[in-house]
Amino acid sequence: MSEEIWKPNVVVAAIVERDGRFLLIEEETSTGLRLNQPAGHWDPGETLLDAVARETLEESAYHFTPTALVGIYSLPLADTGITYLRFAFTGEITGHEPGRALDTGIVRALWQTPDEIRAGRDRHRSPLLLECVEDYLAGCRYPLALIRHHP
Repeated sequence: MSEEIWKPNVVVAAIVERDGRFLLIEEETSTGLRLNQPAGHWDPGETLLDAVARETLEESAYHFTPTALVGIYSLPLADTGITYLRFAFTGEITGHEPGRALDTGIVRALWQTPDEIRAGRDRHRSPLLLECVEDYLAGCRYPLALIRHHP
C-alpha cells in the first residue's frame, strides 16, 4: 500500500511599512478583487530571501531587501486540502520601477494604514494579511540567521 506524502505549499510574503502605511497588492482571484501582501511561491533554486525579494518586485514593482523574519504561519484550506506555510519578512524598499509590468492578475500596488487594513477584512485574500500586520505592529522580528540554506 502506497501512501501519498503530504507536502505544504511554501510561500513568502513581504510586510513593508512606510510612513505608517503598509504595501499591499490588489489582485484578481476566483472570488473577485482581493488584497494581500506581495507574496508568492518559493521556487526551486532560490533562497527564501531571494523569493520574497523577487515576488515583491514582480507583484508591486518595488525592490525589497528583507531584514527580519516576522513569523512563520500555517494556513490549511479545508475546501482544497492544501496547506500553505508562509514565511513573512519585513525589510526595506530599495527602489521602485513605476513603469514595470506587474504579474498576471495583479491590478495595482497600494499603501494602506492599519485601520484601513482592519476595515477591509472582507477583501483580504487570506486571514494572514491582517495577522502578519498585527504581528509586525506588536514588534515581532526574528533574525534572518534563523534561516539556513545549504547548497
